[in-house]
Amino acid sequence: MVERKKEMGRDRVSRLISWGHWFAFFNGFLAMIVGFRYLDTVGYPESWLGWGYLAISTIGHFSFLSFIVYLVLVFPVTLLLPYSKILRGYAASIATLSLCILLYDTIIYDDYGLHLSPFVFDLAWADLNALLRGTSYIVTPIGIIVLELTAANFLWKRIEKIHKVKCGNKVVAFVGLCFVSSHLIHIWADAASVTDITRLDDAYPLSYPATARSFMESHGIDGDKNNKRHSDLRSNISYPITPMQCVNEEPKNNILLITVDSLRADMLDESTMPFLSQYAKENQDFHQHLSGGTQFSSGMFSIMYGLQGSYMNDGTLDHTEPLLTQELNQQGYQTALFATDDLVFKPNAIFKGLEQHISAVDNSHAMADKASIASFEKWRTQTSSPWFGLINLRSPESYDTPVGFLGIETVRPKKTLTSAERVLFNQYRQSLNFIDNELKNVIQALPQETLVIITGVSGKLFTSNPNEARSNMSPDNVHVPLIIHWPGKVPPKDIKYRTSHYGVAPTLLSQVLGCTNAPTDYSAGRSLLQPDSESWVYVGDNLIFGIYQNSEITVIDRHGKYRIYDENYERRLRKKMSAPELIEVMREGRRLYNQ
Repeated sequence: MVERKKEMGRDRVSRLISWGHWFAFFNGFLAMIVGFRYLDTVGYPESWLGWGYLAISTIGHFSFLSFIVYLVLVFPVTLLLPYSKILRGYAASIATLSLCILLYDTIIYDDYGLHLSPFVFDLAWADLNALLRGTSYIVTPIGIIVLELTAANFLWKRIEKIHKVKCGNKVVAFVGLCFVSSHLIHIWADAASVTDITRLDDAYPLSYPATARSFMESHGIDGDKNNKRHSDLRSNISYPITPMQCVNEEPKNNILLITVDSLRADMLDESTMPFLSQYAKENQDFHQHLSGGTQFSSGMFSIMYGLQGSYMNDGTLDHTEPLLTQELNQQGYQTALFATDDLVFKPNAIFKGLEQHISAVDNSHAMADKASIASFEKWRTQTSSPWFGLINLRSPESYDTPVGFLGIETVRPKKTLTSAERVLFNQYRQSLNFIDNELKNVIQALPQETLVIITGVSGKLFTSNPNEARSNMSPDNVHVPLIIHWPGKVPPKDIKYRTSHYGVAPTLLSQVLGCTNAPTDYSAGRSLLQPDSESWVYVGDNLIFGIYQNSEITVIDRHGKYRIYDENYERRLRKKMSAPELIEVMREGRRLYNQ
């Protein structure tokens, strides 16, 4: 009799476990349906390959998540309380809560571009009224719990019939195959830069697809050169939000934009860059100017497009040239780029529409920069007005000077540096002094009525660690000079209010090209000629970024982890970030997608 009861108990537990597996599979299917809401944010695949990967990764990922929820929260209860009525009600409640969290995550991801985390939850809680509109947040959970209870009872009553079909092993094998295959395909896609696949990496919550880029590169496979045809993607971004309205009836000035890689604002002094230091005093000198990023790609993107780095990987911008370039060409400007051949164009269209004069580096950025300047001088003398020239100089990035260059005396750094950093510091000064001489030659030979803008693409850290250079959001790496010579229009002035690269394009479009659109139609910035009302500046890209506020700097990574520093980046502050500013930042990073 006792053995019979034990056997019946084991049969009941076995039946409950079998039911739990099928109930988990059903909820995995529901999670897949909810998961397609993420595609409204990231955009749909543009190829059969992308759709195939999306299908198997969706099946594998959400089935896996559903099974994990069952294994952690339901399976132990099955063993402790093997009573079907209790278990069905409990499992339905857990499934409802999980699906509601997933639905909430789709709303947050669409609004902020981040998945739920403790940090994002705090942020969303402060913005709850704006996120949850109408009464759907009340009706939806009720509908889900009714569906879950119905499904739980339906499966329990038919579990024996399902057993007789004997399809459980086939379902498990199919889901497992999808899960493993999605990771294997992603390894190949990551190595081969198939962006129709890799751009979906962050679409789903708790998704960490396998990669093998470092392994492939160590075996001589350069993924960046393969499958470029997959990079031409579309999205639902609106750039600009409304068509541009530009009428310029004034005489057109020539425009020269000079961008210097790794040009720190604190190095603009009489001993290191005497010409540029004096030139700044004679023109508009912006003392609190910030780059839009810590790398060339994000810094130049913020100059040309005037948008936050969170938009940098957008498929539309990959084949849409900046509005500044479009309008210059439409108004009859001759436009050209003078740069070195080791630049990475990101997005691909960032210099589209500019006649490109590219100088070979050949192990010397300094000689390549001299060649770029020589190309500009030749082009300028052979080009009719009006013209727009963009010269990018890279010597300071690699601390380079020409062979035989007679530079300046070494000095003691104002900040405490290691012995290795002191060597780099003074070599950096030599490179800046070389650039200063080249700038003097260029500017003194310009026609008088030329609008000149000189700035740094980003700042500079004295380190050889690329990860540190990317993630460090200190003023050394972000604070750059900005000098504007505006003939006959704006008098020399020391400008103390904070500005950023996001204001360069709106200033040229509104003040030079006669565009009457509000800057918010196409940019995250405002005109440089007046203080910006925003209390923050976004610096970085979509993987890691900093938020510059009046008295602190907040650094946030792609997973929502954040650190807060004082305004000099010298000590970390033990405090929570102010939610209102971060909500504004997140909204700005999604604003052009929501039009």
